[in-house]
Amino acid sequence: MKIFSYSDIGLKLFIGLVTVIIQINLLGKGNLAPANAVDQIQNYVLGGIIGGMIYNSDITALEFFLILVIWTLIVMVIKFGSNHNRYLRRLVNGEPHTIVRDGRILVAVATRFGLSAGDLSLKLRTAGVTDVSLVKRAVLEQNGQLTVTLVGADSVKYPVILDTVIDQDILELIDKDEDWVAAILAQQGYELADVYYAVYRGGSLVVAPYPGHETVKK
Repeated sequence: MKIFSYSDIGLKLFIGLVTVIIQINLLGKGNLAPANAVDQIQNYVLGGIIGGMIYNSDITALEFFLILVIWTLIVMVIKFGSNHNRYLRRLVNGEPHTIVRDGRILVAVATRFGLSAGDLSLKLRTAGVTDVSLVKRAVLEQNGQLTVTLVGADSVKYPVILDTVIDQDILELIDKDEDWVAAILAQQGYELADVYYAVYRGGSLVVAPYPGHETVKK
């Protein structure tokens, strides 16, 4: 009886390990480190499923496997939806928020998202910044990290378009508007819906289109 119990636990552990590997590969992740709230929840639920069921003899290995398959499908549907719908993406992944602009801390924004002065100071020091007046722009990313642009730094490292969504803060930073973006994209033969990634460089946009749209470019 005990031998069967151990073999059942071992089989469930193996199924759980394979499921984790499959999820990592299917979701395009190198590991289970959370990049947003959904990743964090996914890890909690997956850990709860595996940890709570492997020792439950009333749940067979097949039932355990089917539950993991259902959870994997749910995660994949959410990921697919968030990748193709900007509103769902904002709901699921959140969005970055500018905390410092032109050397001035946006206190209302920082406190709204639970960033204390001590936390902000630590994040700035971690980024090598000791004088906030030298910061052109500091953005609180979805994973809690702070991305800092110093005065005089090249804005090319910060994209104007991500997954067809225009970053309004970047437009303000480079003193452009959406009409300018539309005009530049039209010159290159693109529409906004074609653009996976685009950065501002040399007064124009360097565009990486979605697969199947590469030939659109003139």
